[in-house]
Amino acid sequence: MGRLLQILLALCLMALPALAGGPLIADAPDPRPPTAAEAATLLSLQGPVQLRREEAGVPGWTVVSGGSTVGHIGSTWEIAGSVGYSGRPLDVLVAITPDARIAGALLVQHNEPVLTLGISDADIAAYVAGFAGYDLAATGPAAAPQNLPDVISRATVSTGVIRDGILRSARTLAIGRGLLAGGGGIDRLTFAPANWDDLLATGALAEARVTMTEAATALAGAKVPVQPGDGDFLHLWAGVIDPPGIGQNLLGQQDFTNAIGNLGAGGSALVVMSSGLQSHRGTDWKKTGTFDRVTVVQGETRWQPGEDSYQMQKKLALHDAPQMKEISLFALPSEIDATKPFTVEITALRPTETGEVVMTIALPYQLPAAFILPPPPEPEPLWISAWKTKQPQIAVVALMLTVLTLILFAQEWITRRPRLWRIGRLTFLASTFLVLGMGLNGQLSVVQVVAFLHSLLTGFRWETFLIEPIIFILWGFTALGMLFWGRGVYCGWLCPFGALQELTNAAAQALGVKQIAVPQALHERLWVIKYSLFMGIMALSFYSMHDALVMAEVEPFKTAISLRFMRAWPFVLFVLALLTAGLFIERFFCRYLCPLGAGLAIPAKLKIFDWLKRRPQCGRECRMCETKCTVGAIDAIGRINANECVLCLRCQIIMNDAVQCPVLKRRARAEATP
Repeated sequence: MGRLLQILLALCLMALPALAGGPLIADAPDPRPPTAAEAATLLSLQGPVQLRREEAGVPGWTVVSGGSTVGHIGSTWEIAGSVGYSGRPLDVLVAITPDARIAGALLVQHNEPVLTLGISDADIAAYVAGFAGYDLAATGPAAAPQNLPDVISRATVSTGVIRDGILRSARTLAIGRGLLAGGGGIDRLTFAPANWDDLLATGALAEARVTMTEAATALAGAKVPVQPGDGDFLHLWAGVIDPPGIGQNLLGQQDFTNAIGNLGAGGSALVVMSSGLQSHRGTDWKKTGTFDRVTVVQGETRWQPGEDSYQMQKKLALHDAPQMKEISLFALPSEIDATKPFTVEITALRPTETGEVVMTIALPYQLPAAFILPPPPEPEPLWISAWKTKQPQIAVVALMLTVLTLILFAQEWITRRPRLWRIGRLTFLASTFLVLGMGLNGQLSVVQVVAFLHSLLTGFRWETFLIEPIIFILWGFTALGMLFWGRGVYCGWLCPFGALQELTNAAAQALGVKQIAVPQALHERLWVIKYSLFMGIMALSFYSMHDALVMAEVEPFKTAISLRFMRAWPFVLFVLALLTAGLFIERFFCRYLCPLGAGLAIPAKLKIFDWLKRRPQCGRECRMCETKCTVGAIDAIGRINANECVLCLRCQIIMNDAVQCPVLKRRARAEATP
C-alpha cells in the first residue's frame, strides 16, 4: 500500500499544473497602489492629497499637497522584490519625506503562515509603525539602525523580511527621487586649514587662463579687435564650496555660513572667480535675469544660472589669493550632481560686420574625493546578519546534530546496551523539545515544503531559505539524513512536537496508562489521512496560498512550538486533544495526521543504506518487534516500512536482547546444551 501511495503522489505532483486550472508561474503581481487616505496617514498629513504614479527610474508614487511634493511612497515588492518564507510576495508600502526620512509603513500583502493565524494585526501595525522617523541620510554612528523595532520573536523570518524590505526600498526610493546621493554625498562637516596653493594643488579649485593673444586669435574679425599680448583676457577659477575645507577657507567663517545658509536642503554652491579683461558675469543679467555668459554642463544637462540663484561675494578670506575682479556664488540646481564631474563654460561674444564671433572657455571640474564621503555601506543582506547574530544557536544545533550522527553511526554498539539507549533517547528527545523546539523554534513544517516547491517553479532564491539559519540547517541535515537513514532522522529524533508526544507517552506508560493497539488493517488505512492532507495542502497552495496556510493549521507545530501555546483556545484545545490521544496511542499525530511526515516519506525512498537489520526468522518465528514498534512501521512478516519508521531503534534493541529475542534465546539454549 505504501508503494501505491508513493506512485499516486508522484503522479499528482506531475499533474499539479493541470489541477491548478492554469499556469503555475503567474506574472509577478502588481503592487497595490495606496489610497489617498493611506498616503495622508503614512505621511501624517491633514487635508486632501493627490497621488502621481512614477514609472521612470525607481517606480512608486509621488504625493502632492497644495501644489508641492510632500513625500514619496514605494512598494517593497516592486522595488526590492521582498519575498517571505512562504515563497510569495511580501508587500509593504513605505513612505518617505522630502528630507529622506521614513514617514511610515503599511503591510498590504503577505502569505506568511505565522502572520496569517499567529500574530495579531495590532502587533504587525505596531511593528511597521516603529520605522517612522528613521533618517536615511544619517551617516556614521547615527546611521546604525539602533532605534528600529526588533523583529517579533515569534515571527523572526517574516518580520525580518519586512524590516529588510522597508529599509532597502526606502533607501532606493530616496536615491531615485534625488533625496540621497547615490554615493556618500559631500562632506559638509570636516574642516582643515588650507591656503590658496593648497586648494589649487588638491583640485578643490580648478583654474583656466586665456591670454590676450589667444583671445585675439579666437575672436578675429570683431569690430573692436582684441589686442594681442601676454596679459589676461580671462583668468578663471571655479569650485564647489560646500565642504568647509574649501568654502570656509576661501570665504571665511561668516561669509561661508551665510552662503550655505541660503541654500535649500541638499543644495550645493558653485563659486566662479575671475580677473582680466573679460567679465564672466557681464551686465545683461540685470535686464534678462539670466547669466547667459555662464553655463554649467554635466552630461546632457546644460544649465545657466538665474538671478535667483546668484549671490555676490566681494572678497576672499585668503590673504595669498590673487586679486579678483569678480566673485560669484551660484546655487546649483538638483539636476547638477556636485559630486560628479561637470564643466563650467564662459562665453565671450564680440560683434562682427556680418554677425557675431564667439569664444567658449571651458573649465572642467571634479570635486576631489577627499571632500566626498564614502558611499554608505549597503544594508547587509538579512540572511548574512541572521547567521552572524545566531552563532550561539547555530553552535547548539551543530552539537545536537553531531551527537545524533554519532548515535546513528554507533547504533549497533548502543542497541546492545538497552539502558544506555533508553536514557540516551529520552535525554535527546527532551533536548529536542526544550532546546531545539521551545528555545530555538527549530520546528520544520509542511509550509516550508510548499514554499520550496513554489520557489522551484517561480524562481529559486537561496536567500529566502537562508534567512532562518536553524531551519536551514535542520532541513539540510534532514535531506542528507534521508539519503542515509530515511525520514526517521527528523521525525524520530529532531521533531520537537514528535519528541513531546513520545515523552508524554513515556510518562503515561510509567503511570500505568493502558495503551491501545490499533488493528493492523485499520492502522494501514489511517495512513491515507496524512498523505491526503499533504496533497490537499500542496494542491490548494496553487489556488490560494492563504487557504493552504489555513489548511496547514492541521499541524499543531505553530501553536505548541512556535507560539508556545500562547494562542486562542480552539488551537490550544486541538493540540491538547492530539497529546491526549498520544497518551494511549504512541505518536498518534505522527502516525495518522502529520502532513510533513507524509511529505518526507516521498523522497525517503531514495535512501542509499539499510542500517536496520532483520533476521529471516522475523515475522515468522517472532513478531515481537511488530508489536513493540512505536509507530506500527513493521508489518506482519517482519518488514520495516521506511515510510513510517521513525528510527527509534527499538526493534534493534529487541533483536540484540538475549532476554527478549526468541532467536537469541534459542541460540543460547543450543550453546548451553552439551
